[in-house]
Amino acid sequence: MNIPLNIDWQQILLHVFNFVILIAGLYLLLYKPVKKFMDQRTAHYQEAADEAASKLAQAEAMEAEYQAKLADTEAEIAQKRAEAEAALARETASQLQEAREQADKLISDARVTAQTERERIVAAAQKDIAGLAAEAAEKLVSGEAGLDGAYGSFLSAAKGDGSHGER
Repeated sequence: MNIPLNIDWQQILLHVFNFVILIAGLYLLLYKPVKKFMDQRTAHYQEAADEAASKLAQAEAMEAEYQAKLADTEAEIAQKRAEAEAALARETASQLQEAREQADKLISDARVTAQTERERIVAAAQKDIAGLAAEAAEKLVSGEAGLDGAYGSFLSAAKGDGSHGER
């Protein structure tokens, strides 16, 4: 068979068969393992990205939870502080009231003591005055209280005669 341009169909078919065997061999030996490796690699990195995203979401959730707990704790601290300040104010007012009551009691006790002391001093002074008056009346009656005695020298000094009881 004589084909124009010296084309041998048997050689072409043999080359096509060799090319198909080469393609199948390369597909089985190179493409499939490389494709499998690339898919595994993609899956691995996708898993790592998913894991990182889940950990990030978990961390953000924990942070939000901690922020909420912190806000609750700060609110609780503020409430406790307000309660403590109110208790302190009540205690201070109580102690101040107690101190005022004690001061009022001390003042009333001091007034009672002063009144009692005043009455005692007045009574003693009245007793002394009564004794002096009785003594003076007794001297006047007995005649000793003339111008010669101490009373007389007092009267002379008061009049300004300068005699001072001297005669």
